[in-house]
Amino acid sequence: MSEAILDEVPSEHAQHGEKLSALALGAIGVVFGDIGTSPLYALKESFIGHHPLAVDRPHVFGVLSLIFWTMMLIVTVKYVFVILRADNKGEGGSLALLALIGRKLGTSRWTPAVAMLGVIATALFYGDAIITPAISVLSAVEGLSVVNPAFSAWVLPLSIGILVALFAIQSRGTAVVGRLFGPVMIVYFIVLAGLGLMNIAQAPEVLWALSPHYAVEFFLIDPKLAFLALGSVVLAVTGAEALYADMGHFGRKAIMISWLYIAFPCLLINYLGQSALLVANPAAVENPFFLLAPEWARLPLVVLATMATIIASQAVISGAFSVSQQAVQLGFLPRLKILHTSASAAGQIYIPVVNWLLLLLVILLVLGFGSSSNLAAAYGIAVTGTMFITACMLGILTWKVWRWPPLASITITGGFLLIDGLYFASNVTKIPDGGWFPLLVAAVAFTLLTTWATGRNLVRDRLAEDAMDIELFLKSSSGRVKRVAGNAIFLTSSAEGVPPALLHNLKHNQILHERVIILTVVTEGVPHVPAARRREVIDLSNGFYRILLRFGFMDEADLPAEMALETRAGGAMRPSDTSYFLARQTLIPSSRPGMAIWREKLFAWMVRNAESAMEFFKLPTNRVIELGSQVEI
Repeated sequence: MSEAILDEVPSEHAQHGEKLSALALGAIGVVFGDIGTSPLYALKESFIGHHPLAVDRPHVFGVLSLIFWTMMLIVTVKYVFVILRADNKGEGGSLALLALIGRKLGTSRWTPAVAMLGVIATALFYGDAIITPAISVLSAVEGLSVVNPAFSAWVLPLSIGILVALFAIQSRGTAVVGRLFGPVMIVYFIVLAGLGLMNIAQAPEVLWALSPHYAVEFFLIDPKLAFLALGSVVLAVTGAEALYADMGHFGRKAIMISWLYIAFPCLLINYLGQSALLVANPAAVENPFFLLAPEWARLPLVVLATMATIIASQAVISGAFSVSQQAVQLGFLPRLKILHTSASAAGQIYIPVVNWLLLLLVILLVLGFGSSSNLAAAYGIAVTGTMFITACMLGILTWKVWRWPPLASITITGGFLLIDGLYFASNVTKIPDGGWFPLLVAAVAFTLLTTWATGRNLVRDRLAEDAMDIELFLKSSSGRVKRVAGNAIFLTSSAEGVPPALLHNLKHNQILHERVIILTVVTEGVPHVPAARRREVIDLSNGFYRILLRFGFMDEADLPAEMALETRAGGAMRPSDTSYFLARQTLIPSSRPGMAIWREKLFAWMVRNAESAMEFFKLPTNRVIELGSQVEI
């Protein structure tokens, strides 16, 4: 198996001279932070959560068997061996998968359903991104109560202080801290395995629990409690979606190596150790993770676990920034202020509004739920919902894009849907106890994503109704309008017709520049568009040109930089002779067919609060002219 994994280095990283070993180390630090901190609470919650279990041999062996086979089937088989192969030019994640399937399918009866699945998965991710920092940091700091019960009063304020500090440093970039992620997590995983081995030696019979018949026996003994326990067992694989989402940063093979040879064995040994401890001492169920360690080592373990949870939180925060950037580029969110925190790493970005909104919600979550046990009830439903949707999209991918035989596609997809569906159904029972929170966040995110996408299409259609044919415009304006020196670039979302800003400028100023460029930015369903095919120039005659600028959904749209490289549209353009004309529409909600009035008002509010095209496209402030108009939607 190792030869198959090591046969080649991913090309996107080989170009930068990065070794597979270095990529695997980086993956340990970033990709596995979330799933690596699951031992802090997963086994504990299975026994003392909202559906308590007796701490005896049949239940301990049953839960351990479920955890092992959950990690094996969901993480190893589903994600590592199957879903990691569904890459969009090296990138992964729900939106990348949506773009990949959409590009392959084109316009078909499947397209709306696939788009809806991708949007729902993205909305659920935001719910997960809020809960992960809260439960991870809180569960680690709660170890202080194990060290000394007198420290219990410090758990909440210390957790909030750590979270505030974590979100506050986001604007400075994470390159320096990021270099520490890998080594810290390597130490953390080694400690996980070491503590596990110490306790396995005290009750080696727990190794028998790896047999699936103990999981089956658990269901036969108590079917109802076994089903409800799935809602806590799945906490052992929270973060599995990160393997796919972070594929673009490290490559498929590096992630496979990190999981198969480091993360998975260490996690399994730790769960075995916790189970051995519970068999020998059922009272340890109050916090089996920290009670694995001898008394003298518990405070250092709290510090190490806290560092690991900070890393896990950092990974999900960075993921929220990346998903938001993709959503903006793909037309599901308005333009947001995106700051690059590294001159060399394009993926290191910071989005202020996302950062501070996440912090606010995370703090409210910590204060509202108060403990990791209470938060565990809210955790899981967003994760299992995303996993279920990913399985649905994988089915469409294997059948319609990869062209697998229908029987193979249905069998594999059906198996994943059955497993994910059981875990999701178990988590549905936790909705009254806190599971409503991620669903509420997802519902708000879904409303915003779909409102923006639908609103943009409505505005485009309304503008198209009043658009003028470019050939007719050229004939009517040729020789009749005064031309002045300089270059005028008119930005428009449509690759056809005359931009509204051009018509307004001609109407009010009665002039045209000697060179007029109609510029349209197109975001394609790939992460990056190579420079060779980024710009398309069409000569419309009489000093008019249409330029299509193509970007990937992970590319930064720097229009002046691109235009400085273009010489086919009448020669090179000097920045000092070039003006950019933007159209700013004032939206008027109406009863015309489109969206509900409240959604039209929400869309209008989003338009007003979006970052201006001038800032988003890096346009020079002293060379921009905005022309307004009203559009009824």
